[in-house]
Amino acid sequence: MSPEKIGYSMIPTNWQLQTPISAIVFDCDGTLSAIEGIDELARMNGVYEAVAALTAKAMGETGLNLETYQERLALVKPNQQQLETLSHAYLTNCVQDALPVIQTLMRLNKSIYIVSAGLNPAVTLFGESLNIPRENIYAVDLKFDAHGNYLDFDHTSPLVNLNGKRVIVSDLKLRHETILHIGDGLNDYDAHDLVTRFVGFGGFFYRENLEKLCKYYIKTPSLVSLLPLALTQDEYTQLSPSELDLYLKGIEYFSI
Repeated sequence: MSPEKIGYSMIPTNWQLQTPISAIVFDCDGTLSAIEGIDELARMNGVYEAVAALTAKAMGETGLNLETYQERLALVKPNQQQLETLSHAYLTNCVQDALPVIQTLMRLNKSIYIVSAGLNPAVTLFGESLNIPRENIYAVDLKFDAHGNYLDFDHTSPLVNLNGKRVIVSDLKLRHETILHIGDGLNDYDAHDLVTRFVGFGGFFYRENLEKLCKYYIKTPSLVSLLPLALTQDEYTQLSPSELDLYLKGIEYFSI
């Protein structure tokens, strides 16, 4: 096969995995959904510009850290009802083909995880709508008062720090020998050397510096290109007709 592309990013001809992947780790904001949750909450509370600037810098330049995490939440102060509203916004803006791709991966006995620096309960409710088990969803818990008003966030969560996803992926490696991780930010890439395959996702937020770091980088706003990158030749032969259609659609996107 001649060299192909995902979006406009060249990948080598030997892109097909030789060893089956045991688990797929998804980022949430900007990967499974087109929105950045904290920015949407900021929009609800009239502080969008300040918070979006902090988010853009963290995702594309510095990586997320505790100081930025705390600064954004101090500005936004989301209430419990807004977090539930955000879960619906995640689903409304869900990446194309997410559910059938995830269903296909699950049928092929791959464990599916969300590892996100996003906020609960929004991330967990969204993940459950994609049939991902609650126990496989990692996000940051918030504390609310009796009236549902914001009090604080879980400062002990590793996900509020730059290397948080690396910490979680290291833990998952105790359960899964082979892992594919897909995400759109520097905090995702921080764990790239721990996994069997890292896939950068720029279908919603293209980041040139991240693309340059990634061997595989998707620019189309769909998850179908993940299937060819996540399956072996033997698994390809196990696909149903509808699953094969998804796989071949993903191959087509290689040459967009």
